Amino acid sequence: MQKLFFLSFSKCETDFLLLVAVLPVDVLKALGFQNYPEGVTKVTGFCANRRASKSDSAYRIARQIQISAPTSQLFPGGVFPEDFSILTTLRPESGLQSFLLSIYNEQGVQQLGVEVGRSPAFLYEDQTGKPAPEDYPLFTSLNLSNGKWRRVAISVEKKTVTIIVDCMRKITKPLLRSNQGSISTSGITVFGTRILDEDVFQVKL
Repeated sequence: MQKLFFLSFSKCETDFLLLVAVLPVDVLKALGFQNYPEGVTKVTGFCANRRASKSDSAYRIARQIQISAPTSQLFPGGVFPEDFSILTTLRPESGLQSFLLSIYNEQGVQQLGVEVGRSPAFLYEDQTGKPAPEDYPLFTSLNLSNGKWRRVAISVEKKTVTIIVDCMRKITKPLLRSNQGSISTSGITVFGTRILDEDVFQVKL
């Protein structure tokens, strides 16, 4: 498996990195978080008190803010891994349901999306249009919108997707994609919402 697509929004563990095979990509840097664009502020992160070091820092994303970058900027080699994992530490506002991250191809089709909230969902559409929207994996037994810090891992391998929350709860769902399904890197990556969505993700990361 080519791994990892690694997202860690709190700096408790590491900066926001995206790893393809063994090569890391700093996603926060690619999206310009270090420049504090409008609507992005620095706040205390997941671990507020540490004995041997300073407290963690995080980014708070305000409503109606959309941060994007060409996907090729995140994947300069031009290849998105067939199998990958997404890891994140985040604290959404209580009751919020919105997309955290979306990847679009050059035609504006959403190929990948991570939706968090009262009923998390994983959107994936490969080069053949599979799976169909009605087959997108839903994790209705989870609530990631209770105002608490959560550690979330999403792993895609072959035709399954697994979500692990706080290193304890683990749920695996079928991912009915094509054999050798692929994601284009010729479009854009959008953080905090989907294109044309009215609800915008607001979270301390």
